Amino acid sequence: MIELEGSLELEDPVLLAAFEGWNDAADAASAALDHLAKVWKARPVGQMDSDDYYDYQVNRPTVTTGDEGVRGIIWPTTRVMVATPPDAPRDIILVRGIEPNMRWRPFCDEIMGVADALGAEMTVLLGALLADSPHTRPIPVTASATDPDLASALGLEAPKYEGPTGIVGILQEACQRANLPAVSFWAAVPHYVASTPCPKATLALLRKVEDLLDLTVPLGDLPEDARAWERGVDDLARDDTEVSEYVQSLEQARDAADLPEATGEAIAREFERYLRRRPDRGGE
Repeated sequence: MIELEGSLELEDPVLLAAFEGWNDAADAASAALDHLAKVWKARPVGQMDSDDYYDYQVNRPTVTTGDEGVRGIIWPTTRVMVATPPDAPRDIILVRGIEPNMRWRPFCDEIMGVADALGAEMTVLLGALLADSPHTRPIPVTASATDPDLASALGLEAPKYEGPTGIVGILQEACQRANLPAVSFWAAVPHYVASTPCPKATLALLRKVEDLLDLTVPLGDLPEDARAWERGVDDLARDDTEVSEYVQSLEQARDAADLPEATGEAIAREFERYLRRRPDRGGE
């Protein structure tokens, strides 16, 4: 089991988790966790024993050389961090790792043990998948919640997906069995530009975290990175007639749909973000 370092007394903590691999198209979800860990100055408090869950021929260790020329090895694992966002009413537990190659149920049991030991009141799971979404439109993010009361309060549905799943789906089911409310957010990355990174999808996930937890996440260069990514894909599409026509067909299908981005509620959320980020309100 994960041994947590030091004495940790957290305030109304929420656990956020993301995993590299099948659940993480274009590394959008793991990049969101990395961003949160950086801007919130998260401190590591524990990690998995990688021998229990990883096949090193699939997820190979990495050899590194430190500043003083000392060689070391970084083993693939899943790490637990704790952060206290400025002006936030709660602490955040960050679980950032790699989808395990084996023993998924014990793996989830360890994470649930961390949630219980640290008093997590809710789990938020981040994922990303490849989809028929145009890069020129807002990245769609689907959401679901396992707890009926939470789903009703947030206007979400219970998970309805049926089919092959990854560790995010297994962990969400473990939360349900443990009566720990869990919300999952999945960003739909345009499949024709699946290479990493996709800052626009990462940004879409972070905005969902902001809305859910009612806090402001410093975004730094991420909005400009997302715009630069979109401009780069625009340039590629212009050079390929087939891709350009395909993108146009996706745009037409998307624009014909009833987009949540066009609702009054979505516009109100964007205005609230603007107010929170105004310099005179302490935003960034």
